[in-house]
Amino acid sequence: MNLKNMVLSVDFNSGEIDSLSILKKERLGGKMPIFKLRLRNRQNEISEISAYDAKGVIVTSDGAEYYGFDNFSVSVCVEVKEVNGEAEWYININSEEPDILIESVDFPLLKLPRLCENNSDRGGAVLLPMNEGVLVRDNNKRAHGWFKHKEPNYPSEGNYAIFPNMVCSQMLAYIFPDCSLYIGAHDNKRGVKQIDFFENDGGIVMLFRMFTGCRFGEGYKTDFPIVFSALGADWQDSADRYRVWFEENLPPRVKKIYDNKNLPEWYSDSPLVVAYPVRGIHDMDEMKPNKLFPYVNALPLLEEVKRMTDSRILALLMHWEGTAPWAPPYVWPPFGGEEPFNEFADALHQNGDLLGVYCSGFGYTMKSNLIDYDKQDELKKRGLIHAMCADKDSIPKISKICTGQRSGYDICPSSELGKQILNEAYTPLFKSRADYAQILDQNHGGGQYLCFSENHTHAPTAGIWMTENMQELLTHWNSLAGNKLFGCESAAAEPFIGNLLYNDNRFELNYIFGEPVPFYAYVYHEYIRNFMGNQVCCPFPSDIDTMRYRLGYSFAIGDSMTLPITPDGDILSSWSTRDFTNFPDKEKTYRFIKNMTHFYNTEAKPYLYAGRMIKPKKLVCETVTFDVWDGFKNTYPALHTAAYEADGKRVQLVVNPWDSVKSFKIGEKELSVPSLSAILIDIE
Repeated sequence: MNLKNMVLSVDFNSGEIDSLSILKKERLGGKMPIFKLRLRNRQNEISEISAYDAKGVIVTSDGAEYYGFDNFSVSVCVEVKEVNGEAEWYININSEEPDILIESVDFPLLKLPRLCENNSDRGGAVLLPMNEGVLVRDNNKRAHGWFKHKEPNYPSEGNYAIFPNMVCSQMLAYIFPDCSLYIGAHDNKRGVKQIDFFENDGGIVMLFRMFTGCRFGEGYKTDFPIVFSALGADWQDSADRYRVWFEENLPPRVKKIYDNKNLPEWYSDSPLVVAYPVRGIHDMDEMKPNKLFPYVNALPLLEEVKRMTDSRILALLMHWEGTAPWAPPYVWPPFGGEEPFNEFADALHQNGDLLGVYCSGFGYTMKSNLIDYDKQDELKKRGLIHAMCADKDSIPKISKICTGQRSGYDICPSSELGKQILNEAYTPLFKSRADYAQILDQNHGGGQYLCFSENHTHAPTAGIWMTENMQELLTHWNSLAGNKLFGCESAAAEPFIGNLLYNDNRFELNYIFGEPVPFYAYVYHEYIRNFMGNQVCCPFPSDIDTMRYRLGYSFAIGDSMTLPITPDGDILSSWSTRDFTNFPDKEKTYRFIKNMTHFYNTEAKPYLYAGRMIKPKKLVCETVTFDVWDGFKNTYPALHTAAYEADGKRVQLVVNPWDSVKSFKIGEKELSVPSLSAILIDIE
């Protein structure tokens, strides 16, 4: 099949991609069956069959039908066709097995060369839209961290590469030195998928696993294409391709920021988020009230931050719940009662500032490990176990989420009882005087956890029902909350952008296994803004001051900046650190934030508020090397840069978070940025 800059050869008789040539160079890294099915019987036994297992093949004009699988009466039709110079793949699975459930299908399976830092002379990097976006060049490094490839299983873990969860978009790209291969699932219903890559027998497998949402005896087919396209050698080329599809297929309720009449007035101000606890000093601490409780005790400290940074403040509270810290779903009333909470909210509002709270998602806390809090009697008396996510035997098991803080279950919000619990717990918060609620902390991207229960109304396997249910639930919550904004941990996944408009964008997690890149802002920035997040689990050593470097990254990509602080007013390198002997330089950090806030308000707002990110000109500057996770060292540009388009103008932003002047070259120009400052450059 001759495509634009690419020749694709499929051996349908053998059931595999035989060749993939881009720019007249072979790019394949090995052979794989073009599909693999995961099947489950009523005894919950799992079987896998692939194109290699078919005893019969009927080749058609643009695909093949595979049949004759041992022990299973299923047939699989595969189709690939050329559309506008790209390859579009479809699959249709027919089943005559009333006692077999099709759980998932991996399709089309493709193996490319090992990554460039893993002894491959043909290798490149993978662009993964996880935690906002990351370029991975070293799979060995990934294998040492929290975000290694793993099979999604029940009970859920928060770090699966699942869309729509920690993976925000339905695409991958393999970036070669001279080109890239874009792979995109153009599914406008945005069903649940594992989108990932892993090393296998000398190559990298690019994985698109569609979770079918089937019931026993049902077949499955994709009514959307999975697209292969040969593009340029920058990650932005793949982001551009995906953005074209996204803007032609917007999710429900998604509008450009300038067209969204439901946004509060503060959204455009890029407030400085100041995150701190009112009990203890880290997540596993003894939860006694600290110096910032009662809530109004924080006002002098917040006023100092406001004065030193010349920024509007959004105070984002942790450990504020009147039940137990990180003990969902019951958070209300606030610790100490509603009256002191409201007094604090009123004082902030009178000063032009804002109040936000962290919540903790869809967990059901049976018992807190931090304070005396126990809901086991309620669980039994109300029969709430029936609302919980369950395994394939329909029996709920203890949650794996935040087990240090609590013990309990994961609520299934697709069950009627689960919805009831969540609505009861969170409705008082919707009516509170808070301006913002990180309502789905721990639910990365805004998605729900895996549930296989046959006692709920949903299908007994993951699928599109999960996306649809979350959209419905969040829309209901939005209707109850007025112009109060909601958010989640990590950036909101694509189907939920219209509901979760301000999120804890934890790009710093990507330093663990690659290089953070602003894929999310590139595709979605005209529709949504996020904030830097509390930087929990930042992989940089706390005895090296990298706070301004990370602030600069967030500012450059259009996110609000964030400061996690201690009850004494020191700036934490990241939330929940146990190191209280090393702090970022407060004076330089404040000065940098003040300069960035002034720059935003006087020059950069048209671009950083709701501009369209575009591919930047190549910028050459000095580099910095940081110790990162598990003994690895990574080198990055010392300056942050991003390019935007707004009001018919194109500019490139360059941010210098260092306390000395930094020079750089862009095209033929040699320029410099003053210390702790930023500049805009007109570009064509």
